[in-house]
Amino acid sequence: MNGAVLIRGRHVLTSATPESVTDGAVRLSAGRITHVGAYRELAARFPDDPVHGGPNDIVTPGFVNAHGHFSEALLAGMAEQYELDGWIRELIAPVAPHLRREDAYVGTLLAGIQMLRSGVTLVNDMFVCDPVGPEPVTPGVVQALDELGLRGVVAFGAGDARPGVEKAAVIREHEALEKAAAVSRLCRFRVGITVVAAQSPELFDQSVRMAVDGGHGAHIHLHEVREEAAGVRARHGLSAVEYCADRGLFDAPVLAAHCVWNSRRDLALLADHGVGVAHNPVANMVLGSGVCPLPELGALGVDVGIGVDGAASNDRQDMTEAVKTAVLLQRVHHLRASALSARDAFRMATIGGARALNMGAEVGSLEPGKAADVVVFDGESPALANVHDPVQSVVYCAGPREVKEVWVDGRPVVVGGEVTSVRTADAVARSREAAVSLVRRAGLADLSLLARV
Repeated sequence: MNGAVLIRGRHVLTSATPESVTDGAVRLSAGRITHVGAYRELAARFPDDPVHGGPNDIVTPGFVNAHGHFSEALLAGMAEQYELDGWIRELIAPVAPHLRREDAYVGTLLAGIQMLRSGVTLVNDMFVCDPVGPEPVTPGVVQALDELGLRGVVAFGAGDARPGVEKAAVIREHEALEKAAAVSRLCRFRVGITVVAAQSPELFDQSVRMAVDGGHGAHIHLHEVREEAAGVRARHGLSAVEYCADRGLFDAPVLAAHCVWNSRRDLALLADHGVGVAHNPVANMVLGSGVCPLPELGALGVDVGIGVDGAASNDRQDMTEAVKTAVLLQRVHHLRASALSARDAFRMATIGGARALNMGAEVGSLEPGKAADVVVFDGESPALANVHDPVQSVVYCAGPREVKEVWVDGRPVVVGGEVTSVRTADAVARSREAAVSLVRRAGLADLSLLARV
């Protein structure tokens, strides 16, 4: 759909300057935003453009889900009793060698539908699996994102520490995903590194070369839990952040997930190298990992976005929940209502996430020339009946039920609250079969009533 449209709202929140336009509209044409301004002026100037949204709606930039794992999409609601190390050992590691391309495709459909219905237009994903089968797994992610019309930065979460994983197979998986992303309209590739400890020094150096020399950038977990930070220092004599800087990873654009347990030097290195950070409040709470130091990162000028994280550590793939939780977690941690505001979280979920991914010139705000990624929140919903402050209403009041329309690259991918390109009921039914098969293959039926039926 390349014809021009106007998207109207009582409040247009831009994540730019000006911050908002009352009784405004955004004009989309050929996949780009061409105008942002007063609805009456744009309607008079472009009388033939069809109008979407409505006089009481709230129009925003699409949310940027700065960190997630489609590899966990079939594992929601399992293994809540573990902290991170036990969770990896008892759930993620047993599943990793059994993930297939079909699981990647179906899981991405399932999680992607939830993301779209919560206003996500760009997801930064790391698919974690052990590439031990005959067929590459991760291209299934790109296939599903293209079908959904959801923009993606895709990475394979690579590691060679587990038995049976060969470095050559890891590189082949990277290459297969890079090739799939290269022919996608909406996806681009990054080099994935699960954690420093998951890679041999040889594989890490090869990952650095791919990220830097290949111009791809990298997606990595850093300092999610204290044990990770201590373990890397014991092995290498450096923190994980210091190790990445020392080995040259930060010479490429890097998105680091979590960054909870940091020294002052770690924080300074992140800032000095322009590393973007993805804050994952719900997953950090579920796994008992800790609280990201947002005030310190902000004071140093580090770009921070918000991530939903994977369905095995968050469970719900709901960006509106993550955005609200980001505010609440900081406030209860610091015992101060001013620790993080709704405006802070809204910007993190939009332009902050885009900048953390080095994509701030392309997405994340409603400005002429940027990609036409737009969300319309339903002003006729009971939750948004009385909008005293539109930013607070989006952050604290809105949920997936309030997401009326989502546009990605100028195309409507959610209309009337439903995705337009796939049948949700079919994706749900197909995912049940895939989940049962995956859990049984992994030997985890004792954790799943579904797999014992």
